[in-house]
Amino acid sequence: MTPLIEQYLDIKKQYKDSILFFRVGDFYEMFFQDAEVASKELDIVLTGKDCGTEERVPMAGIPFHSADSYISRLVAKGYKVAICEQMEDPKEAKGLVKRSVIKVITSGTIIDTAALDETSNNYLMSIYIDDGKYGLSSVDITTGELMATELASKEDLLNELIKFKPVEIITNKPEELESLLNYGSFVHKWDFFDYNIARDEIIRKFNVNSLEGLGLKYYERATRAIGALFMYIKATQMVASDNISEIKLYTISDYMIMDKNTINNLELLETYRSKEKKGSLLWVINKTSTPMGSRLIKKWLERPLLNIDEINKRLDAVEELVNNDEMREKLKACLKKIRDFERIMGRIVYKSANGRDLLFFNSSIVNLPEIKNIIQNAESDYLKELFNEIDPLEDVSSLIDSAISYDAPMTINDGNIIKDGYNEEVDKYRKASTEGKNWLAQLESEEREKTGIKNLKIKFNKVFGYYIEVTKSNIDMVPDYFIRKQTLANCERYVTEKLKEIENDILGAEEKVKELEYQLFVEIREKVAQQYKRVKASAEAIAQIDVLTSMAEVAKTNGYQRPILVEEKVIDIKVGRHPVIEKISDDIFVPNDTYMDTKEHMISLITGPNMAGKSTYMRQIALIVILAQMGSFVPADSAKIGIVDRIYTRIGATDDLSTGQSTFMVEMNEVANIVNNATDKSLIILDEVGRGTSTYDGISIAWAVVEYIAKKIKARTLFATHYHELVDIADELKCVKNYNIAVKEEDDKVVFLRKIMEGPTDKSYGIQVAKLAGLPETIIKKANQKLVELEKKHIYQKDSVEPIKQISIFDIGFDFKYYDLIEEIKSLDIDNMTPLQAINQLYKLKRALCD
Repeated sequence: MTPLIEQYLDIKKQYKDSILFFRVGDFYEMFFQDAEVASKELDIVLTGKDCGTEERVPMAGIPFHSADSYISRLVAKGYKVAICEQMEDPKEAKGLVKRSVIKVITSGTIIDTAALDETSNNYLMSIYIDDGKYGLSSVDITTGELMATELASKEDLLNELIKFKPVEIITNKPEELESLLNYGSFVHKWDFFDYNIARDEIIRKFNVNSLEGLGLKYYERATRAIGALFMYIKATQMVASDNISEIKLYTISDYMIMDKNTINNLELLETYRSKEKKGSLLWVINKTSTPMGSRLIKKWLERPLLNIDEINKRLDAVEELVNNDEMREKLKACLKKIRDFERIMGRIVYKSANGRDLLFFNSSIVNLPEIKNIIQNAESDYLKELFNEIDPLEDVSSLIDSAISYDAPMTINDGNIIKDGYNEEVDKYRKASTEGKNWLAQLESEEREKTGIKNLKIKFNKVFGYYIEVTKSNIDMVPDYFIRKQTLANCERYVTEKLKEIENDILGAEEKVKELEYQLFVEIREKVAQQYKRVKASAEAIAQIDVLTSMAEVAKTNGYQRPILVEEKVIDIKVGRHPVIEKISDDIFVPNDTYMDTKEHMISLITGPNMAGKSTYMRQIALIVILAQMGSFVPADSAKIGIVDRIYTRIGATDDLSTGQSTFMVEMNEVANIVNNATDKSLIILDEVGRGTSTYDGISIAWAVVEYIAKKIKARTLFATHYHELVDIADELKCVKNYNIAVKEEDDKVVFLRKIMEGPTDKSYGIQVAKLAGLPETIIKKANQKLVELEKKHIYQKDSVEPIKQISIFDIGFDFKYYDLIEEIKSLDIDNMTPLQAINQLYKLKRALCD
């Protein structure tokens, strides 16, 4: 093997799981299998290189100045990329150039802003698994945010994975995570979860005496996860993670719990089917102006608060911004000028920022004094706190403004990065490279005048450099400070100290200025990096101001009102609206009232045909609750919301082919999860429970579920169903109220009025809905004929149906009796009955039911 390939292989041994980008001149080269993989994944030419063996080894290469885009593509596909740089100038190297890996880039450690979604965090997660319990730590190294917790169940872990969506996970037991991850997260086994090592790493990182001051004294699993995370970052980035300045320790009980089904069914972040942002709740409420704000509002939406004081603190600030148009408009205008300086700071700390990054950074922080000035007279406590948290960073801005050229290049080694006037030496070298001829001409003129030698000339050659040439006839006029350099037949050549200085400035000016500018830039970048705590505090404050301003703007534009949060278990909404449907529907949205408590209005049993609006109505209640507890105004004339600790939804189901589960089994799993985990402070939304099996099985299960919730869980529940038989449960359970979605019939057609009405419905309108859907007329006619036949045959006669047995899994049950009475009830002409006839008929029915 040639020395170069031997060097490559020695380095590659240390990074077997990475594609090695091996710097050779102006290229990163890859060899052997790395070259083959890179060629395929990056669509670049695969060539060969002589390496001292009989056959050429596979080789592929990319220009070093465009490496970021190639690295991003590889990382997005799950590869790790080790960057191996030349550690000395090839011109000065004695033999083989020294090379070393300076960082390893993974999906969770990439900091190239062009490769990241600015509206979402890029989380690297560490999970320590021990005896069915979990220590979890998540970091976005681009922002420096680090969160940690401990979890007691796999269900809790799954909920956190759904919220964080980590792009990369390190863990001691990767096999236990495989069944939980159904999205693109790359999992690596990591061996450094030892408690003592992790503890020492954390103590050293935060310069404390013990874990107690960090709140980690009794969190052994979380400590292991955090320490392992720091060690992984150090192993890959090879620099200190200085932008991580604190650990945000939390428990899942700090926030409302929403599982994957709830987040998907309510379309909080994206639409259920098309996975688009438009049509989601986030799409409606996210009017933020900065990337930091966009990331934060998503977190607030995913983690509604449970503490009323904290919620009201946000609502007070939103209300002030709603009522103060001038403050809100000024903030919006100023926030729009701010770039993602939180992530740029990450690039600065990890020594990846260039001159333009610093300019973009400065263009953002220069607005901080103005924002601080806008909110200086704010009345709400939250805005006052944010005023104090904003550091104007005027010294940092002044440094960058005085030092970095406005047209700084993308690279940091090619000069033209330092502004004129910042450094005398740079100015001198830069002037030397551009004005050297003028200096020489001026010196030549000065020496002629001093010496009186009229034909004195300054010349140059490659051997002697610059020199003063004097003819033999004028030698007696040469002054003492001329130093003889060379004697020729008809002249003498001299140098002076002044000429040596000019020569030194001119000949080395270009290279020297590049080297000096690079050194100065690194110093400036380091000075800025040292202010990471100040910058982080300001970035977090700006993000919060942005979110509050966004929520105020949405409230003002859409006519939202401030909700009232209470501890009592009530939901009282007047003229409530669905925040998304009213924005995307061409029809006029029909608002509805809602009242729920845990006594006489615990369970709303909603009947009505498909397309009538049952699901929309139920979802809008959940969305209003979520908005209220995240601190937002809500789409209603008024809303009194008793704190909800968890929201559960079961809306629709499909086969889960990956686990071999039928639609009905998926549905039952979801229902089981709800009834096993909901509390009396939860909000439950159930849509068509039991429809995946036979009619009577389905009715039985639905009845039993409603009764179990009413008697055991006692949670506020919205239960939509097509089973009209279920409406009778309201006679047995006083906490159940029947509601229906109003429908108007016109000439065998149905018009959906979208209005929720008290009381049950007795028709499904299934055939009419099928007609609206576009089924051929032949099918519609046949369906109507068959319906008449079935009704004539008294399909619900009691002798054709076996009594429904008790459902042991819920330890409750009921019987359906006397189905033959249904037709008699249907035939009653109530409109033409006298009061006496109606009473007599009622007694008759009562006797029949009691026999």
